[in-house]
Amino acid sequence: DEQKSVLEDMPFSDTDINLEISFAEQAANLKDSSVGKMCKGGGGDTLLPNFRLPKDKTGTTKIGDLAPQDMKKVYSLALIELTALYDILGTEFKQQKAVKMKTKDSGLFGVPLSVLLEQDQKKVPGTKIPLIFQKLIAQIEEATLETEGLLRIPGVATRIKSLCQELEAKFYEGTFNWENVKQHDAASLLKLFIRELPQPLLTVEYLKAFQDVQNLPTKKQQLQALNLLVLLLPEANRDTLKVLLEFLQRVIDHRDKNKMTLKNVAMVMAPNLFTFHGFGSKTIEQSEFVMAAGTANVMRFMIQYQKLLWTIPKFIVNQVRKQNTESQKKEKKDKAMKKLLKKMAYDREKHEKQEKTPNDADVPQGVIRVQAPHLSKVSMAIQLTEELKAGDIVARFLSQKSGNVQTLKKEEVFLYEIGGNIGERCLDDDTYMKDLYQLNPNAEWVIKSKQS
Repeated sequence: DEQKSVLEDMPFSDTDINLEISFAEQAANLKDSSVGKMCKGGGGDTLLPNFRLPKDKTGTTKIGDLAPQDMKKVYSLALIELTALYDILGTEFKQQKAVKMKTKDSGLFGVPLSVLLEQDQKKVPGTKIPLIFQKLIAQIEEATLETEGLLRIPGVATRIKSLCQELEAKFYEGTFNWENVKQHDAASLLKLFIRELPQPLLTVEYLKAFQDVQNLPTKKQQLQALNLLVLLLPEANRDTLKVLLEFLQRVIDHRDKNKMTLKNVAMVMAPNLFTFHGFGSKTIEQSEFVMAAGTANVMRFMIQYQKLLWTIPKFIVNQVRKQNTESQKKEKKDKAMKKLLKKMAYDREKHEKQEKTPNDADVPQGVIRVQAPHLSKVSMAIQLTEELKAGDIVARFLSQKSGNVQTLKKEEVFLYEIGGNIGERCLDDDTYMKDLYQLNPNAEWVIKSKQS
């Protein structure tokens, strides 16, 4: 049941996720066609299809590749898309509101994620995942992931309670003795941490929408809905969820020894992520037993297809480009006069500059200028060909060795598409540059390392 290569060159088939057309539109088309009647099947059966993304010549966009101002637009578009998708599929979707609760403003367990990260960032600047969460996972992995019943067998309740209190007192002091923590205790503490979050990891707003994924007609639609829901999560929740899902996959990778298959891990973990009593209404709790089985299926999907879920669909990225183009047009009108004056000054400056450096004249057609301020070769004119990919350009720059520049590894630097109709986008190595250039001819191209 392992997911093979997520990206492969193939025409669209039943297991391909089409990211070019709106998911809601695909659902509407499916509803109208007879195919829709054939590919029913919620989450009941155990075999999950080997879904994958066909390659996109203009590059696959992952969460984390876009600039914050574009991610805001992605959020709004994903919300509209999810609302439309649920509507077409006859599932009610509305953002839930939580009952106001008093929350702790310090400590480890039962503390909001945002508060935790705030206190963690004072200790370790730039922390994106709560330190206690990272440490508990590291503690579980330190022993061995081959332990039978890992995550399923609980630690001793009284010991968990006293470990909790001790952690609260000593974790930040650095005086807590981790040698006393058995592996099953660490696993219980990890689950407790998730359960005790005052707002669920999947958020109050969208927890019900995550649960309702199990009611959607086809597995592909379930996956598409989860993809949109992941885009809607706040950054801290999404980053923490990602670390959790990656860890759960590593546990499953040792299933021959630990007997924790995808199904078992999902059954054990689902109640920790999906149970929340803060809605102030009984309706959710009544069907908890029914929900448990269903949410385990949603959990299976999240673990199995995690690589797909962190992709931003192309139709959404294209809408972001369109919005950017439109707002630029508006700005252009507003600033026409300013621009003209600026341009005159700029042309004068450029003219003077060109007299000094004739080799930096206008770049000819079919050639892009790539900047790499941190590398020894600062700039290069690159001829676009049908086959030229982003990775080739990075490799070309890195091959220009120079003594005074630190050696950067291939994994550390990326080509970025900046400006034009996008804020900023980190390109995957397989992006075909000519295709992307046609999509965004006014972009600048810069090689730099990824912001952590």
